[in-house]
Amino acid sequence: MPSAPALQASRFELKYIIDERRAGFIRDFVRGYLEPDEFADPNNGNSYRISSLYMDSPGLALYNQTVAGEKNRFKLRIRFYDNDPSHPVFLEIKRRVTDVILKERAGVTREGVLKLLAGDPLDASWLFKKNGDEKAGKALLNFRTLCESIGAVGVIYVSYQREAYITRENNSIRVTFDRQLLGGEYVQGSALTLPIEGAKPEIGNGDRVILELKFTNRFPTWMLDMTQAFDLQRTSAPKYVYCINTMGIQPDFPVPTSRVAYPRSAHGDPTGVQPARL
Repeated sequence: MPSAPALQASRFELKYIIDERRAGFIRDFVRGYLEPDEFADPNNGNSYRISSLYMDSPGLALYNQTVAGEKNRFKLRIRFYDNDPSHPVFLEIKRRVTDVILKERAGVTREGVLKLLAGDPLDASWLFKKNGDEKAGKALLNFRTLCESIGAVGVIYVSYQREAYITRENNSIRVTFDRQLLGGEYVQGSALTLPIEGAKPEIGNGDRVILELKFTNRFPTWMLDMTQAFDLQRTSAPKYVYCINTMGIQPDFPVPTSRVAYPRSAHGDPTGVQPARL
């Protein structure tokens, strides 16, 4: 997958935990309104693999925000879909402001992400075929700034199989089924690689599927009808939290100090690394 599903900068997300029997019925219902995502593999249940390296502070500040249910919080992740060195990876900032999800994303090269993780000065040449894209450049700068603000390092890989359906004319409505959730170890300073083994949380595996309903404006009437018809109960379903818990990672996990790329200043502010050519 050389590219990625189109990004919606602002949307609502509702999550549910369902069994496979209901997933089958809901899929049939959804296909009356949506079609499979363009990256769906018909030979693999109309699904594709998603993997992300999650960034957090050694004290797991972002994990703790999620566990505490803070209404205004953010996540930092580096998303990729294969091990092809010619394909991009995507720096993603996912903010929650009450019930609204806001996203920023920048596609970068594999070499660029290694330099980013090492704390090198920002360079627009890291951007994947988007050196003139102002939004991508801003997302790259914002990602670095947020990493600096918490002293972020790569913590774990989170990987899962996604079956996705979208509106025919645009990406304003998405319904996804996530399965085979896996938490994988990340070795500091190493190149990104798809995790093939690791911890398997109870949720996201077996008969517990993570269903997500995503929309940009009003809650579609047909979605409301669906939640009522299948007695769907909204819940939190944080994959990063599930994987951290299953792997038994504790705050202040060992990280070689030479690889802590984003130290905070003495005043607790970002160190303010300036982009070289952004």
